[in-house]
Amino acid sequence: MTDRRKLVEVSQLRVAFGAGAPPAVDGLSFELGAGESLGLVGESGSGKSTVALALLGLHRAGGAEVTGTVRVDGTDVLGATEAELRALRGARAAMVFQDPLSALDPYWTIGDQIAEVHRVHTGSTRRAARDRAVEVLDRVGIPDAAKRARAHPHEFSGGMRQRALIAMALACSPKLLIADEPTTALDVTVQAQILDLLHELRAEHGMALLLVTHDLGVVAGNTDRVLVMRDGRAVEHGRVAGVLGAPREPYTRELLAAVPRLDSPRERPAPSADVLLSVTDLHRHYPAPERAGLFGARAKLRAVDGVTLDVRRGETLGVVGESGSGKSTLGRLLVRLDQPTSGGIRFEGADLAHASERSLRPLRPDLQMVFQDPVSSLNPRRTVGESVADPLRVRGGRSGGQLRAEAGELLERVGLRPDWYHRYPHELSGGQRQRVGIARALALRPKLIVCDEPVSALDVTTQAQVVRLLAGLQAEFGLTLVFIAHDLAVVRQVSDRVAVMRQGRIVELGPVDEVYTAPQHPYTRTLLAAVPVLDPAEADTRRAARAALREVPRPAPSGEGRALAGA
Repeated sequence: MTDRRKLVEVSQLRVAFGAGAPPAVDGLSFELGAGESLGLVGESGSGKSTVALALLGLHRAGGAEVTGTVRVDGTDVLGATEAELRALRGARAAMVFQDPLSALDPYWTIGDQIAEVHRVHTGSTRRAARDRAVEVLDRVGIPDAAKRARAHPHEFSGGMRQRALIAMALACSPKLLIADEPTTALDVTVQAQILDLLHELRAEHGMALLLVTHDLGVVAGNTDRVLVMRDGRAVEHGRVAGVLGAPREPYTRELLAAVPRLDSPRERPAPSADVLLSVTDLHRHYPAPERAGLFGARAKLRAVDGVTLDVRRGETLGVVGESGSGKSTLGRLLVRLDQPTSGGIRFEGADLAHASERSLRPLRPDLQMVFQDPVSSLNPRRTVGESVADPLRVRGGRSGGQLRAEAGELLERVGLRPDWYHRYPHELSGGQRQRVGIARALALRPKLIVCDEPVSALDVTTQAQVVRLLAGLQAEFGLTLVFIAHDLAVVRQVSDRVAVMRQGRIVELGPVDEVYTAPQHPYTRTLLAAVPVLDPAEADTRRAARAALREVPRPAPSGEGRALAGA
């Protein structure tokens, strides 16, 4: 029988950063029993991550003012000494962060980092700590764990790094695991693997889980209860099936309505049959010396490997696939931010594939890109208005006043205030920064915009706002969009046709409704089966089906399958 004693007790928690600032968390109370799971959901800025940090006393580094009561496994976190907090962290309560690359030390091997955590908290020998590191890496599904323990974080994929971070959290068999947006940046199949792993670990070890996420589908299939937060307060709290199936509060209903679904109705006008951009047998290869072939010959990483497709004027072409499938590389090639190795790209008859930078210059205004991370694509030392005005300034023919006026109009067109011209990127939210990126892409009235994961890091309501904005701008300006994403539900919502990519190739291409309702390729079916659903019962059924599939021995690959497996 599972121990249901109170492992976490939070009462009237209030966290504020800076004198006079509104509280990030304001009077929050909840409990979590041993072996239970609780989902904290809400929009960006709702305070959910602040709660997660407060459970381990990590708020102290930011100089926050904290009041109320926080008890974790009997430790009074707010009144504990640093020594008491060190004894709690990692040993009895562990945390998995959203970005494993920033949470792992780039100079240490994965195995050494896990072993160090085990030694600090258990006093074990180096040999025992190394053995434990290999054991937990093997448990979280890292193949050839003894060998991969000697690898550094940059040698792991995103999904493997997240598994390594979970392994580190498991090193001392904690009673509580706090997972803060553990799957936000992962594609659907890797996300499903990570969430299935957390579910299995809970069942195996009886751990309690606090899952922080903005994805209600993730909560539906992986928690017993859900607590909906807004502006630092609890809006609704209850069993996950009850809250998601029959929400009482309007805000919860708004969140659910904003979630893109595979079965939601679609209303999109028929696109033109006129081809704007044509791609023929396109390749982009990179040297991969670490994968040298026979006799030391350097192998090639085939990021894009023989892609042929047309992009029709006025349509939205969705491009989906797992991380590493080549979809972002394809997007950069389409607007010639990257040089193809071979193949053809023609835009309104012009040869983009073989064009020099000089001959590309007149075409640049028509080919624009919106990037996934507006923080890295916007200059932090320039105001957002200046960033939007830069393309207009390069074209010339405008005075300083005209530039400011046009940039202000563009900001207003994407739903921002014109007087925000003088604000800096750090003063805006993630969704607002993405709107700035869209305004800058629109400045020269392009014909084609490639959107590379433009909503992947946004919460569901902000995501829905940006998607509606793009649809409205497309109708107003007659834009053609290539929408790259790993969220298949979002792609279905915005696209006319969809291309499914795997290992640099397009394995399926067609009208979005046909591909989603009757997928022809097994890989497409795998992607669709991994999409989170809002029905907890359906989520359990899908998880059981994935578990059964993993237990079926797979035959050795042959023919094309063998070539793909070794690629």
